Amino acid sequence: MSDFVIGWHASNLTITQLLNHSMSPSLNLVFCGTPRFAVPTLERLVNSGFHVQLVVTQPDRPKGRGLELVPSPVKQSASALGISVVQPDTIKNNDEFRTQLSALKPGTIIVVGYGRIIPQWMLDLPPLGNINLHASLLPKYRGAAPIQWAIANGERTTGVSTMKIDAGLDTGDILLQREMVIAATDTAETLAPKLADLGADLMIETLRGLVSDAIVPCKQNGSEATLAPILNKEDGRIDFSRSAAEILNRLRGFQPWPGAFSTFRGKNLHLWRAVAADHALPPAGLQADGNRLFCGCGHNSAIEVFELQLEGKKRTSASDFIRGYHLQPGEKLGS
Repeated sequence: MSDFVIGWHASNLTITQLLNHSMSPSLNLVFCGTPRFAVPTLERLVNSGFHVQLVVTQPDRPKGRGLELVPSPVKQSASALGISVVQPDTIKNNDEFRTQLSALKPGTIIVVGYGRIIPQWMLDLPPLGNINLHASLLPKYRGAAPIQWAIANGERTTGVSTMKIDAGLDTGDILLQREMVIAATDTAETLAPKLADLGADLMIETLRGLVSDAIVPCKQNGSEATLAPILNKEDGRIDFSRSAAEILNRLRGFQPWPGAFSTFRGKNLHLWRAVAADHALPPAGLQADGNRLFCGCGHNSAIEVFELQLEGKKRTSASDFIRGYHLQPGEKLGS
């Protein structure tokens, strides 16, 4: 793993400033976040001595068969830490919420996966601005799903960035960045918690650097930007004209949702685990070789499928699938 930072001028610091940098300054914060990815940052802020006055998270959502209201992971963490929580339905034109935040006079507002556009009045409120933790090396992968698209596009490295939020979509000035290698076996589910931990440490470093004037914000190069739009179900539909490597990257990147799926005998079929294989098959063509299951892809490539799930059924191994469905010669997926 390699680390790099933007705008760090340690040589210009006095001994006193360096000592202060290693300590946790007294800084009042408001934290805005919702998903599990944001929890390590919230907990690290509290454990590092920062004063989190208030946590802002999205309203409880119905979940499960009973549609019971479930609090966000950030709300659960904040409650365990004894921090006050608010869950406004809207924030842009919410006078009550604006009055509440203004009264707190936060030094900065920390935003990690909150899921709402931050209005200008919030951007203008704290002296240090609104600081965001983003799960990519900006300007790459601006948008709602940077982890998923980095894997799906076959990136070998990714990372985390802290930036000052502006009115654009992840276009604010970069403060610090740290890089991480994407393992060949990583999925979006396994990579996200690693980036969350890395980002939590980076946020602490960022705040200490801002307080000690040790960070010079760096503007993004918009010409290098790539987008990571919110996923939709069709992103998971397998295009068997793609190479095996491309299909496997998307399978890893789109877990747990929308996954990688096609159809088999008129029903949706999800592929959960697979590897590249040295097999000659037409695109989407299926072949059983004993207990092993192969599927053809584009560019004269193929995959071996280990785990899959037919619509309405539980996940199953390739061997159980073969025994249960008795593949016919020439049978294909997607038809």
